[in-house]
Amino acid sequence: MEHKPQKRHKALQPLSREHHHGLLLSWKIRAGFSKNIGPKRIKVYADWFFKNHLIPHFEMEETHIFSILEKDNELIKKALADHRRIKRLFAETDDDAKTLSKIEEELDKHIRFEERVLFPEIQKVATEAQLLYIEKIHQPETFEDKLDDEFWR
Repeated sequence: MEHKPQKRHKALQPLSREHHHGLLLSWKIRAGFSKNIGPKRIKVYADWFFKNHLIPHFEMEETHIFSILEKDNELIKKALADHRRIKRLFAETDDDAKTLSKIEEELDKHIRFEERVLFPEIQKVATEAQLLYIEKIHQPETFEDKLDDEFWR
């Protein structure tokens, strides 16, 4: 029996679009490596993306989305642990190439977990009032990229 993807509730769609941009960050890191771009150059972009997009996204999820499930829910514990691990990776300063490789892998895995496992679970248990609240406080924003050094092209 084949499972059809669950239609994402309108309130969660902006977060899913943000996930798409996170997956693009992972792709850009891989593309940079495949083009032999220096890790420091890639890290400048990754750090900018982290500060301008990932941090606000994580805060939104941790403050308003994850609380829909119980605090001791295993899926929430995993998502929070993933966020902590990703934040620690961005704080790493030792080996940019190794760190970027880990960021690319961890971020990709984390986003796919949220999209395929966590968000469907949240959507299943969320009340209409909770979803309306999320929709009200998290309006879709136009994604603005840092295009002064498009190393991935």
